[in-house]
Amino acid sequence: MSNLGKYLIFLSTLFRNREKLKVYMNLVFAECIDIGISSLLIVAIVSTFLGAVTCVQTASNMDNPFVPQYIISLIVRDSTILEMGPTITCVVLAGKVGSNIAGQLGTMRITEQIDALEVMGINSSSYLVLPKVVAAMVTFPMLVTMACFLAIMGGYVAGWLTGAITPQEYIQGLQFSFKGNYVFFALTKSVVFAFLVTTIASYQGFFTKGGAYEVGKASTSAVTNSCIAILVADYLLAQLLVG
Repeated sequence: MSNLGKYLIFLSTLFRNREKLKVYMNLVFAECIDIGISSLLIVAIVSTFLGAVTCVQTASNMDNPFVPQYIISLIVRDSTILEMGPTITCVVLAGKVGSNIAGQLGTMRITEQIDALEVMGINSSSYLVLPKVVAAMVTFPMLVTMACFLAIMGGYVAGWLTGAITPQEYIQGLQFSFKGNYVFFALTKSVVFAFLVTTIASYQGFFTKGGAYEVGKASTSAVTNSCIAILVADYLLAQLLVG
């Protein structure tokens, strides 16, 4: 059977023989802290500097005197909401969250902790993976929203400090021809990417065989496959929701 078939079968096991809702609530809250709170710093740093770089580079290429300066912030706004905010943020999270999930589950597999859960009659995939999936689908949109805000603020500060655009022109560009459905598009992408990152990383870690070396390989494969899945899903969602 192909890896894709095994992955789909693995997804189907997440919803069988589930534990009580109260058990999952506690696990989801714990995973929200582990996935969301611990990722705030890296997301804030990356998004702020991405917005600043986008503003500066866009301004350096705007040498046509007939093009108004507020177009700079319009480009920063749309590129951030449509692409950089959800996609780049989730690629960063795939490296941080995905490798952590794969390493954690891989270690549990080789130390036979997952086997112990199954011996006790617990659906190990549902108990261990489903809370991570739900927590990621809750926290990723929040992190993406914060990333978009900080990227736009980073562009504002960079444009003001470098003199590339005045604060008034920057705000004018942010307000010019704004399309609210872009926000819905960004949040939809973040939810889909969260599902892909957590399930792919969990699949890689859950079926790890061997020792510490194989756990490392599983973490690497989780990040690589998650990034590829994000880029493919990004294109498909762009065609479906925008194209």
